Amino acid sequence: MPEDAPALVGAVLPVGTRVLDVRGLSVSIDGRSVVHGVDLHVDAGECVALVGASGSGKTVTARAVLGLSAPGADVAADRLELVGTDVRSHTERRWRRLRGRSVGYVGQEALGALDPLRPVGREVADALRLHTDLRAADRVDAVRAALAGVGLDPAMATDGRRSGVLSGGMRQRALIAAATVASPALVVADEPTTALDAAVAVTVMEQLRAVQERGAGLLVITHDLGLVAGWADRVLVVDDGTVVEHGPVADVLGAPEHPVTQALVRAARAGDDRHAGRGAAPEAEPAPHRLSAPERSRVLGPSPVLHGAGLSRSYDGVPAVQEVSIAVRPGRVTGVIGASGSGKTTVARMLLGLETPDAGTVTLDGRPWVPLSERDRRSRRHRVAAVVQDPAATFDERWTVERVLADALTDGRERRARGGLADAVDTALRRVGLDPVLRTRAPRTLSGGQRQRLAIARALASSPEVVVLDEPVTALDATVQDAVLTLLERLRDETGVAMVFVSHDLRAVRRMADEVIVVDQGRVVEQGPAEQVLGAPEHPATARLVDASAGLARGA
Repeated sequence: MPEDAPALVGAVLPVGTRVLDVRGLSVSIDGRSVVHGVDLHVDAGECVALVGASGSGKTVTARAVLGLSAPGADVAADRLELVGTDVRSHTERRWRRLRGRSVGYVGQEALGALDPLRPVGREVADALRLHTDLRAADRVDAVRAALAGVGLDPAMATDGRRSGVLSGGMRQRALIAAATVASPALVVADEPTTALDAAVAVTVMEQLRAVQERGAGLLVITHDLGLVAGWADRVLVVDDGTVVEHGPVADVLGAPEHPVTQALVRAARAGDDRHAGRGAAPEAEPAPHRLSAPERSRVLGPSPVLHGAGLSRSYDGVPAVQEVSIAVRPGRVTGVIGASGSGKTTVARMLLGLETPDAGTVTLDGRPWVPLSERDRRSRRHRVAAVVQDPAATFDERWTVERVLADALTDGRERRARGGLADAVDTALRRVGLDPVLRTRAPRTLSGGQRQRLAIARALASSPEVVVLDEPVTALDATVQDAVLTLLERLRDETGVAMVFVSHDLRAVRRMADEVIVVDQGRVVEQGPAEQVLGAPEHPATARLVDASAGLARGA
């Protein structure tokens, strides 16, 4: 195809047309080789998955084939063609003519990807405005359809709403609408369902499948092997920047040959076993100190360490949370689940004191916590830690990994600390499965999964009494996810730390939580012991979440 070929907006390509063809792709960043000789192709009408452990090079590979490599990156390839166009020597201007028109991209970190100053409808409409001759009214109709297709309110096409009023999952869906609105020939989606509950994830995957059935090729980068098994045609397994195994999904995941693939499949299956029945899988080592939830309560005391009562919060007059109460006890984990946009993150932020409720209070050890000025909270701030949904936005770009952890370990007084701090930083990194060699790196140079683990390490560094975790493991592959959950379980049992575990991953919630509250449209609609709520849900909203969690892996 000529380099200045007309837009493929709305085109239906013949099945089998090669929309991405990569041979011998290599990427070096600041002189360090991170991707080595990758071969990859995607045909029209098929879904190809790129999987591997966190930091294996999946995202670096995907961004390299789209001309989105980080500054300082050196990209080379024997062949790199998008929809028949050789893009190896493309300037940024020529890349812009392809992105949005011939290829749509859904990046990994949705919370920071949308311009907070622009209406969401205008962001979604950009590909149509830049690459088509559609009239304004027709563009609005197309945007409304794209928003509805991912489960968002079509009115956002024109009502001026900005990303700041949307939940993380809603922002993720807006990005997917923007990437697919112009029906590009290729869609590259990096962890497209990470921030979504299972019901919305199915909706989004069905939307991507519809794009695929119209003739587009789909390249999905994910750590979720259940999603791969249910939705992909072929899979490539990446380890240390190299494709170590590839082929039809049923062959690769059903009878993995490479040790890396075998380890990923084992970890995913072990996670399923653990989630199906908490404690069903054997412990990696004996843990005689481990106590059951009732035993922990008796030993550590029944009084809540963190207690939110009657919490309500509205934005621009629209209720986001209404009269939510939550009691978190020492040594126990309270799971908070609900559909995307249900108010889970707002509840978490009020518990942390990052949002002031319109009504209701939060106490810490029986003393006022919210509403209270941050100055009055400061002396107790180290007792409440957080792992937020978008950790990348919380790291100072000027700091190294070492300084991030040193700051947390010393409560902001790392420059006055003496002796042992370097060892403490290394210990904090190893505790979450990170190599201490990363200590000199900037957080922005880490993979999404590595940044998530760094955020967890930072939260645990101050030995808090309460940790509020908002989607703490959704960006992690099965192996690291299991290791991090095991770490959280051990810390809970050894230290009695209380946890609020906010997640759409019901498998992780079933494993971690002692009790669960279900939030729907800002209200608690069901609560009780985790096994009871998730095993025999009574409210329709809970039943939908449980059913959708199973349906996502089935591909339906």
